[in-house]
Amino acid sequence: MKVIRGTPSSIIHPPCALTIGNFDGVHEGHQALLSRLSSYADQNQLKTCVLTFDPHPKEFFTPENAPARIYSLRDKLLALKDCGIDRVVVEHFNANFAKITADEFVEKILIRGLNAKYIVVGDDFHYGSKRLGNFETLSAAGKIHGFEVQSVNSVLDDEMKRISSTAIRTALNQGDLKTARKLLGRPYAFTGHVQHGKKLGRTIGFPTLNLAVSKESHKTPPATTGIFIAQVHGLHENPLPAVASLGVRPTVEDQGRVLLETHIFDFNENVYGKLIKVELIEKLRDEAKYPNLDALQEAIRADAQAAINYFKNI
Repeated sequence: MKVIRGTPSSIIHPPCALTIGNFDGVHEGHQALLSRLSSYADQNQLKTCVLTFDPHPKEFFTPENAPARIYSLRDKLLALKDCGIDRVVVEHFNANFAKITADEFVEKILIRGLNAKYIVVGDDFHYGSKRLGNFETLSAAGKIHGFEVQSVNSVLDDEMKRISSTAIRTALNQGDLKTARKLLGRPYAFTGHVQHGKKLGRTIGFPTLNLAVSKESHKTPPATTGIFIAQVHGLHENPLPAVASLGVRPTVEDQGRVLLETHIFDFNENVYGKLIKVELIEKLRDEAKYPNLDALQEAIRADAQAAINYFKNI
């Protein structure tokens, strides 16, 4: 998959089948839209292309009220790659881009920049300054400029509720990883490079792999902080069972940094700098502050045993 930063000012790409959106989480609803896109592209010998934005428009307009991102940009791109997308254009959403009118968006971005011949969007799609463009105006523009436009209805869950990024954030915030996994179509996970930490875990018998939660996740991650059963991809052929702590380490640190610390069972390899993916499977408990390291060690030992028991029983 090719990732392009910013929309070209003139046609340099072959004709494409395009979809547009934030795609936070690349959840089951997004996947239905991407499946329609790929199907059309295959039938008409077109490349698939996704136009997405960074930062999220809400982070630009109302940063104080913007939702936490489900995925970092890296994780979003990895999920789009897994969906078989050929190209992703990441448009920097800034003051200049926010001023583009609906007509300019069609002419400069869709036609000259991306060479779109087919566009599929969700049923709540809007575009252009003040969100004045919608499916009807886009369809009308397509008849003038020679591209086809289709929409995909929202996908509903088993309770006939719309699958959305908002619903996933709610589930994650409540520690309901089962529901989040169902709506996402995959386990909730963080990807990042293993970093050096204070190595405190080694001194109490539980060495950890540390990932700093990306600042681009905006504020705090949508998953509630706590202790989780987890598994780690990227170090061996099969995922490795683990227990993970997502939070601010209240017992040993007061800087407020959000870290993901993962202890892999029976693992003692030097993996600093390696790119790994940590899947959170089930929440064990909330994060807590302990009076001393002995109490912390005992809590971690109980958490690790709970996770070991989980993997023995699956």
